[in-house]
Amino acid sequence: MMKFFVFLAFFTSHLAFAQVPARVNAPVPVLSSKSYLLVDFQSRQILAARNPNERVEPASLTKLMTAYIVFDALRQKRITLAQPFNVSEKAWHAPGARMFLTVAESVPVEALLSGMIVQSGNDAAIALAESVAGTEEAFVDAMNREAARLGLMNSHFVNATGLPHPQHYSTASDLAALSRAIMEEFPQYFPMYKVREYRHNNITQYNRNRLLGRDPFVDGLKTGYTESAGFCMIATAQRKDRRLIAVVLNAGSENGRAVDAQKLLNYGFEAFDTIKLYAGGQPIHPLPVWKGNSNELQAGLPNDYFVTLPAGFSERLKATLESMQPLMAPIRAGDRVGTLRLTFDGKPFAEQNVVALENVGIANLFIRSWHSLRLLYRSLSD
Repeated sequence: MMKFFVFLAFFTSHLAFAQVPARVNAPVPVLSSKSYLLVDFQSRQILAARNPNERVEPASLTKLMTAYIVFDALRQKRITLAQPFNVSEKAWHAPGARMFLTVAESVPVEALLSGMIVQSGNDAAIALAESVAGTEEAFVDAMNREAARLGLMNSHFVNATGLPHPQHYSTASDLAALSRAIMEEFPQYFPMYKVREYRHNNITQYNRNRLLGRDPFVDGLKTGYTESAGFCMIATAQRKDRRLIAVVLNAGSENGRAVDAQKLLNYGFEAFDTIKLYAGGQPIHPLPVWKGNSNELQAGLPNDYFVTLPAGFSERLKATLESMQPLMAPIRAGDRVGTLRLTFDGKPFAEQNVVALENVGIANLFIRSWHSLRLLYRSLSD
């Protein structure tokens, strides 16, 4: 296969949770959490990590998956926000954090979501599970199916609340991916995660995310605690056009998880830059085409393309575009036509598929014959 190379001065990758090159003059802050992960929302690149794939109890961070299933049911119009459901005995008896529902009380889905997200109510989580799937057990089956579909390979759920169970586990990496999925797929519901208090049955409870209000850029996401899981937290913040997600698991205290999450967010915003290099569908470079009604096509990336690099080090990123030559017509827009390979300081960094941005049809018989002769000559010359 012949190769066609184009040198690009500045480019990057959109691979899921790729590792950003380390910056020696900006060390990761010292944290108490046994497992943590900091990722950039746009580029999906890892900025800092400790044991990100270690299976741990997620405690009430489980309710992110519970919410995801409910949001999906709303998207499919199987339920509505205003739809009321009666609270069962099982939901009413739920141990741990509560929304303080009462038996047979009729509560709209929107209120149950607020009680679960803001107050971390286990009763609200079970009521939602039963509302969507009939039983919590059937709902948990849906949670595990969606976890597999989302690629959360180290997560398994036994309940909708996060109460301890030996087979109930997740990882910092999976929880970050789940958080990103919620923000990306359900932006209309994401503002619920920054609500600082909620009142139900004349009882006002406050969001346990201490960074809400303390850091004006933090707008979510969830906290969790059990004695066996320790203090856990997922915090997300947006400063200007950058968003970061920080996951801290098994911190030493309620304040410790907030301190660790804040340290990670500050580190990510101060030590790294995220830049949108190309918009999806924007041409990068024309590539030659054989036997087509055009001699070249415009190639680019299907989606917006971001890079996160140590602040001030962008000039160290280089890339080559390797065309899948010879490209033979017909070619349809969206077909893969090459690979973008990136290096940082001369070392492999990432790669990304490049696609055709336009259709190229088949040429007439004369042009096809002429191109066949040229290709034969080239093959004999190689």
